[in-house]
Amino acid sequence: MKTIEKEFFNTFTDFQCLILAHMNRGDINGVTATHYNIIEFIMRKENATGREISAAFKISQAAISKQLKFLISHDFIIQKQDETDRRKFNLSVAEKGRFIVENSETFRKNITRQTAAILTAKELNDFNRLITKVLNQIRL
Repeated sequence: MKTIEKEFFNTFTDFQCLILAHMNRGDINGVTATHYNIIEFIMRKENATGREISAAFKISQAAISKQLKFLISHDFIIQKQDETDRRKFNLSVAEKGRFIVENSETFRKNITRQTAAILTAKELNDFNRLITKVLNQIRL
């Protein structure tokens, strides 16, 4: 590994540890970006259904069902049978799920404010441009 790559690796590791340390405060090990997005969607659209989530994310109902089972079994969301249509199940966010979304947003806002206070406007613009470039090209 080149010296600059090694420096970036070490810096990125520190940044990743900062994020993970924050996330682990909420006992959210195993939660993926997909899980987070589903929880956030349900928060915005209370009583969402698996079908609505599947359509919104353009993911098969089988794939969404697998994600929902994880979230339900780990108490991030709650599933209740609809009182008027017994074939339909409505989803709502449990306290643990709300913790993830609310604290993640607070964390991002704090990091954004602190970064903006450290960097000049040009540096922040360059930093944002570079991160955007990487995110648009990276394949995990």
